[in-house]
Amino acid sequence: MATKLMINGTVHTVSADPDMPLLWALRDLLGMTGTKFGCAAAFCGACTVHLDGQPVKSCQTTLASVGTARITTIEGLAADPIGQKLQDAWVSMDVPQCGYCQAGQLMAATALLRETPRPDDAAIDAAMNGNLCRCATYTRIRAAIKQAAGVTA
Repeated sequence: MATKLMINGTVHTVSADPDMPLLWALRDLLGMTGTKFGCAAAFCGACTVHLDGQPVKSCQTTLASVGTARITTIEGLAADPIGQKLQDAWVSMDVPQCGYCQAGQLMAATALLRETPRPDDAAIDAAMNGNLCRCATYTRIRAAIKQAAGVTA
């Protein structure tokens, strides 16, 4: 079945079962490999993308459930001023270690700053809950979010 998806401002048509997870359409059918496979159970957050600006776990989001929502992936994040600030802060604060989770972390952080432009530690922790980092760079992630938000420790 053909499904039209608005991804990073461009319409893409994929031929797939409507029950296919969005993650696999992005990675396998469209070659957008920045969104990572982690756990397939929406626990780790590596597959986080935005649907109409809201973070969702693409491993558990079916093509049928996307509807006409605008999808933003890590590949499109640089076009978002908040996403660009966060990416710059990630580099400045040397956040990534292995880097595998970072796309999902950045997507969650962008959604946070869109809703809470000057978050405190509790807001950051709540928003980032569900995005796991095997390398435990949580302190640097929090510092980068604060830097991008212009919040001092």
